Amino acid sequence: MSAAGRFAGRVALVTGAARGIGRATAAQFAQHGGRAALLDRHGAEVEAAADAIRQAGGDAFAVSADVSDPDAMSRAMAACIDKWGSLDVLVNNAGIHFARAVDEYSDEEIEQILSVNLKGALYAIRAALPALRKARGSIVSVSSMTGLVGQARGAVYVATKGALISLTKALALELAPDGIRVNCVCPAGVDTPLMRDWAATLPDPAAVLRGQAAMHLTNRLASPEEIAAAILFLASPDASFITGVALPVEGGATLGYRRD
Repeated sequence: MSAAGRFAGRVALVTGAARGIGRATAAQFAQHGGRAALLDRHGAEVEAAADAIRQAGGDAFAVSADVSDPDAMSRAMAACIDKWGSLDVLVNNAGIHFARAVDEYSDEEIEQILSVNLKGALYAIRAALPALRKARGSIVSVSSMTGLVGQARGAVYVATKGALISLTKALALELAPDGIRVNCVCPAGVDTPLMRDWAATLPDPAAVLRGQAAMHLTNRLASPEEIAAAILFLASPDASFITGVALPVEGGATLGYRRD
C-alpha cells in the first residue's frame, strides 16, 4: 500500500481536534486516505479545522461536543457511525492543564482536569467500543512525558496522564481478545496553544518556553505534526504487533529531565 493510501477506507475520530496535536492528527489521517471525524467543544474552531482538511482534498467532518459529558460522547459516536458506517481508530487527545502547586488547585480545577483528561478518555472509549470491536480497531491516547517522570506545579494534570498510561496497559489486556490494539504516546514540550496557554499562567512565559525547548536533547519544542506522526504509526497496520505501549516522543528529554 502506498503511503498516500495507508488509511484508505478507514475512519478515525480525534478528540480535542480544533487545534494543536489533535488537528494535526486528523489532517494527517485524511492526507493518508482516511476519513476524519474531528471532535472538540469549541464548535467554530473545529468546524474551521474540518473545513481546512476538506479544502486540501481530505474527507472530514466536525462534531461539537465536550468529552467530559458522557451523553454528548455517545451522541458524537452515533453521528460518526451514521455518517460513515464504521469506526476504526479512536484518538483520545483532548486535555487541559493548570500550572499550580498541589495546594493551590481549586475544587473546580481538580474536577475539570479529571473530567477532561481522564473521564473524557473513558467516556470516548466506552462509546466507541461497539464499533471498534466490529472493526478490530485501534485506540491511541495522548499521555505526556510527565506521566512517566513527574512534574512540579502540575500534579493533577500529571496524575491524569499517568492514569492514561495505566489505562492503556489495562485495556490492551482487556481488549486483546476483541482484536483491538491500545497504545499511547508521551510527548514532552510541544508548540501548541495548550503549551502557550499553560506558559501564560506563569510569571515569565517566554522563559518557560525557552526552558521547555532546552530540556530536549534536540534543543527545541516538537511540532504538533511530529507527535501526530507517532500517533498515526501506532494506529496504522505498520504497528500491528504493538499494543500496551506508552511511547515517549520527547526529543530525548527523559534521559536528563529536570522536574521543574
